[in-house]
Amino acid sequence: MITRGTFDIVPKADLKAKLLQSAKSGKPLQVKLGLDPTAPDIHLGFAVVLRKLRQFQDLGHEVVIIIGDYTALIGDPSGRSTTRPMLSSEEIAANGKTYVTQLAKVLDPEKTIVRFNSEWLGKLSFAELVNLASKMTVAQVMQREDFANRFSLGQPIGLHELLYPLAQAYDSVAIHADVEMGGQDQTFNNLAGRALQKELGQEPQVVLLMPLLVGLDGIKKMSKSLGNYVGISEAPILMFGKLMSISDSLMPTYFELCTDVPMEEVRTLTDGNLTHPREAKKRLGREIITLYHGAEAAQSADDEFERVHKEHQVPEEMPEITVSLDICTADGQVRVTALLVAAGLAPSSGEAKRLIQQGGVSVDGLKLTDPAGMLEIQTGQVIKVGKNRFVRLLAPTEV
Repeated sequence: MITRGTFDIVPKADLKAKLLQSAKSGKPLQVKLGLDPTAPDIHLGFAVVLRKLRQFQDLGHEVVIIIGDYTALIGDPSGRSTTRPMLSSEEIAANGKTYVTQLAKVLDPEKTIVRFNSEWLGKLSFAELVNLASKMTVAQVMQREDFANRFSLGQPIGLHELLYPLAQAYDSVAIHADVEMGGQDQTFNNLAGRALQKELGQEPQVVLLMPLLVGLDGIKKMSKSLGNYVGISEAPILMFGKLMSISDSLMPTYFELCTDVPMEEVRTLTDGNLTHPREAKKRLGREIITLYHGAEAAQSADDEFERVHKEHQVPEEMPEITVSLDICTADGQVRVTALLVAAGLAPSSGEAKRLIQQGGVSVDGLKLTDPAGMLEIQTGQVIKVGKNRFVRLLAPTEV
């Protein structure tokens, strides 16, 4: 169960040893996940790691979520080509509260310990910070691909950014973590925790890394900012439509990382000679929606999808958006590209323009062809993007 879908376990032998020792002693493992409260909406890609944590919980171990209210002041530089803007303390507090609520959609609240790393990082004196910094070399930090690339290109690297992996590593020391979870892009940060624990006389944690889930576009990792995501709190019919849009080649990965379907059955479902891809994709949609909304909602979403796409009807239920006056002209019209962005149907004006040029956008069944076109908003109008995404418009109001 634990090794299913993992990208890497460092080292796997130590994990086996820790699990055996836990079984003998009856003492649960402390399984850590560090989160910077910078994007509180949980999508399927983020849920990959959370689901693995839930499996540890189901096996009797303790999950410790570290909300990085202190490290968020720095900003995780992982995968960044520029310095990440610092968040205000108010933004951090608001996002942290939202995270705690949303985590309960996947994790067992009764078996989840939530802590904020300001508890220990905020108490370190400057002398203690200098002592910690002596445990990690500049050469080690510069091994990170993102830092190395920025340095070679002459792009600035803030001194505070070099402290990020050290601060995250100290989180593992503070809670005596046995296992640290993370996505594969967190390899350096998580291994830093293992090294620092060893330096300070603790038994090093095992690092368990999960792969990054590719988004709906089939190219980049799932991200809300890229618009290629499936949110676990989205309406079931919207989730189902998005999942039906993924390529057939992504299905094995989505089944493995996003569902509990046994892998032997997954191999049958994803073999085009044994199961029609459309039926396999519908099964995938039902399995995922059942996890977050229940089996009844999953079947209703499937039925609604069939009604819409076989009978070419508009869904009975869909997200609604009230258009704000700040994107409208004086006579109540709005540029279509701005409307798509405001409705969450495109991540940017450029992407909205591309969707229109490709003929993928219609309003009340009328296909839009002019990216610079204007639309007079009336309550009840339905925007359709692609085959599966619908939004009902409500007349403009004050912001």
